[in-house]
Amino acid sequence: MNEGMAKLSRTSLIYHLGLEGLGSLSLDLDDDDHTNGIQGDITLLGSSPELGDFRIRITDHPNIVTSIRGNHHQQFSEGQGKTAFLGVHLPDGQVWRIKDVLSQSINGHAQQVMHKGGYEPGDPPDPAYLFRLQNVKAQGAEAAAAANVWALQKTGVGSGVSGGAKWGFDVVFEKVEGDDSLTRGLADQAETYDARFAQTFALPHEFSSPSYTRFAQSVTSNLIGGVGYFYGDSIIDRSFKQPYDEDPADEDDEDEDGHTGPKGPTREPARQLLTATPSRSFFPRGFYWDEGFHLPLIAEWDPDLSLVILKSWIELIDQDGWVAREQILGDEARSKVPQEFQTQYPSYANPPTLVMAVTGYIRRLKASERKREDGVAAGLLEAQLGFGQLPLVEPASSAALITAHLDSPALASSYLLSIYPSLRRHYHWFRRTQRGQLREWGRRATSRVEAYRWRGRTEHHVLTSGLDDYPRAEVPHVGELHVDLMSWMGFFARTMREVAEYLGEEEDAGEYRRHERGILANLEDLHWSEDDQAYCDVTVNDDDESEFVCHKGYISLFPLLLQHVNSTSPHLGAILDLISAPEHLWSEYGIRSLSAQHPLFGQGEDYWRGPIWIQMNWLALKALKEKYAVEHGPYQQKAKDIYARLRQNVVQNVYKEFERTGYVWEQYDAKTGEGRRSHPFTGWTSLVTMSELATFLLLTTRP
Repeated sequence: MNEGMAKLSRTSLIYHLGLEGLGSLSLDLDDDDHTNGIQGDITLLGSSPELGDFRIRITDHPNIVTSIRGNHHQQFSEGQGKTAFLGVHLPDGQVWRIKDVLSQSINGHAQQVMHKGGYEPGDPPDPAYLFRLQNVKAQGAEAAAAANVWALQKTGVGSGVSGGAKWGFDVVFEKVEGDDSLTRGLADQAETYDARFAQTFALPHEFSSPSYTRFAQSVTSNLIGGVGYFYGDSIIDRSFKQPYDEDPADEDDEDEDGHTGPKGPTREPARQLLTATPSRSFFPRGFYWDEGFHLPLIAEWDPDLSLVILKSWIELIDQDGWVAREQILGDEARSKVPQEFQTQYPSYANPPTLVMAVTGYIRRLKASERKREDGVAAGLLEAQLGFGQLPLVEPASSAALITAHLDSPALASSYLLSIYPSLRRHYHWFRRTQRGQLREWGRRATSRVEAYRWRGRTEHHVLTSGLDDYPRAEVPHVGELHVDLMSWMGFFARTMREVAEYLGEEEDAGEYRRHERGILANLEDLHWSEDDQAYCDVTVNDDDESEFVCHKGYISLFPLLLQHVNSTSPHLGAILDLISAPEHLWSEYGIRSLSAQHPLFGQGEDYWRGPIWIQMNWLALKALKEKYAVEHGPYQQKAKDIYARLRQNVVQNVYKEFERTGYVWEQYDAKTGEGRRSHPFTGWTSLVTMSELATFLLLTTRP
């Protein structure tokens, strides 16, 4: 046995409960002295208009081990096995600050122990005795008021060896009158969830074991459970621009408004947002770049909920067409963000991933309409043959509410009409503010206007692209053109065309169609490097000549990821070769973000310089499944093979790491597949559930 694994682990966990608004929450204590903590089970008594009278019982698991024979343990024998506690009163809207209060209490207790005990700095008591809550109540801003927040600290001993001693406790909510409806309701909901999950996500046979199912359920439920409502002001600087972010020449008569407002950051009026979060514990706020990847999975589970969330984001689009890429609303949200990242800039974009949700909705809507038409046609035939009657419209049910905007053409049109003006404004904001330069550098292309560049670039980062430290041109230049943004704009134009066509806006649809054609042509004219056999960024060298900047990795894949490459194009073969080459992007765990042969692979910050990202692998799987593995062409079989192997690698590795660590992660190591960075990260990493869908495996041939 490994000696390190045999060591006992000691864990100190602080569980806190708070009540805001009307009501009370008190700790039910007997008359004994609780200076050293509470012995045994704990009960809190509460009351509120919403919950009525209730109690919360906290009971230790059987055979829990709490005796810690650490440094100077003899002096703390009276506190052995007891729960430390703290009760405070915090004003409404400030309960979220409890972490600061707990830190102060623990630090105060440590200083008091060291001072009164006369311990030397080099010989302190064991941390289990030193870093504890102070066993007091009604401290803080309103000492005379009753505590409305309670924190309980339990310290236990467990073994790191599988099957060794474990410790824990249960928290049980009960109505005072003994009503067990909550318990029964939770059990019923658990059964309902299992049944609905099995119906919604028909896992294929290789991913249908109980352990895989629990994994997929956990990932999905954590994403849905991470949806939150945020409200508050934001900090915006409408005057700042990087030196190389000056406006491009007016190449298509779309003038950009000059800034005449205040200089520097200002607080904007409070807004509201319903959004999923990448990680509730580490990133509790809205991210534009991330949300577009959250919504496809949410839409599988609850289509109408995904539309409510999408509309909440779209309602943030201002009159200029801009929406902040990070929604840091209010002081609580800002408390989790370093100060240098709190200010948002209206010239900065983010990949327009929200339009993926619009595209997905249009496709589901058309499929639903075809299904209805097929059903009506079948009913008419049966009626004509005397086999039955026309189908009747069933009364609305709670289950039908999740698909109301798919089942009702009137609701669908109303929804799309409500978001279309803001989406159009947003689309033209991108075209206006992120436009790149062509004429200034003598570039020849089919379209004289379709070229794009991310604003907000620094020497080593393009945070606005979402691919932060991914290598770009070594020196930032106003003449840069970015292939990923060009690809996103092609996708945006295609989506707007689909919406306009559905709504019958033929003139608008024609406009988007022209834009899309120009983007696809210029993608080839400007960004394909024959020498590198890859799509590349473009910059301007010291001789004022345009040149390619080729860093093979995710950037090179964007025309494929967003399905712009024709299935018969020879460029497709080069891209598939790049994906499947182990010396470049292929690994047993998914597609790497940067070629393993690149000199910057794994270097520096190493955020997008090799690690495997699940949302990018999902885009690749989606493109292969929907287009390249089903359309006839010279690379169809190769696309099928890559799809099958890639899907297996991605799902198995995320599952393996979930089993090993208990988490899904922000990214995965390019060499070992181990989870890296933030965890739990049930944001876009939860897309692995989409990769398991049975519908993802039906590779029928498309003519």
